Amino acid sequence: MIKSAIVTGASSGIGLETSKHLVNEGWKVFGIDIKYENNDALGELSNNKLFKPLVCDLACEDAVYKSMNIIQKEAQSINALIACAGILRLGELSQMSIKDFDLIFNVNVRGLWLSVSQSMPMLKNASKNSGTARIVLLSSVSALRPKINSGAYSASKAAVSQLTRVLAVECAKDNILVNAIAPGTVDTPMVREQSSPDKQGNWRPSGPSPLGRISNPDDIVKVIKFLLDDNSSYVTGTTIPVDGGTQAAFIPPI
Repeated sequence: MIKSAIVTGASSGIGLETSKHLVNEGWKVFGIDIKYENNDALGELSNNKLFKPLVCDLACEDAVYKSMNIIQKEAQSINALIACAGILRLGELSQMSIKDFDLIFNVNVRGLWLSVSQSMPMLKNASKNSGTARIVLLSSVSALRPKINSGAYSASKAAVSQLTRVLAVECAKDNILVNAIAPGTVDTPMVREQSSPDKQGNWRPSGPSPLGRISNPDDIVKVIKFLLDDNSSYVTGTTIPVDGGTQAAFIPPI
């Protein structure tokens, strides 16, 4: 039987890499994102019948409901939800606009929660049929220690880690495992954009880890795949750092 997954943030970065890996392994992937660019990597994926792109603004509940209804009509059960979508807005908390603060939480927390709640009937169906289903949420090392000039983002990701713990307990009775991954700096379009000289200000990525490099999306996908397979059947309610030891290293404030 073909397994099915919903991947949010599927048009770039970790979400795109996750979608590509799952499709290559024979999964049916419903890829949700606010827009899809015509880049070569996505074009190749879009031509695969196992990948269905859906344009959806996670900050809009009606858009989430519509997308999930489309998915449910095509696949009554979903084996995994991988929530990779997220946004970053920089600024000190005392100076950040209400608009930016609300946008961060509407996408990173509220949109994530909507994705989980609306996909839950499909996840429960999969669990009944196959014995288990999985939810993997993208938190961040920023949730585990403060990040310079991105307090709202850090707080939103801390909320994701706490949602992970609560959901894991709530979903245990249905054999749905819920975990989060906390990447350090990952080479994604979002990070590259915020690291550009005209936007950087006094913010910077976590920098090279003790391993001497930042991560690439494939580093994160390998851990996601672990959380989707039988080797993680007793792992739930945890946030796994995938940061090359960044947490262990002291980075002084600028």
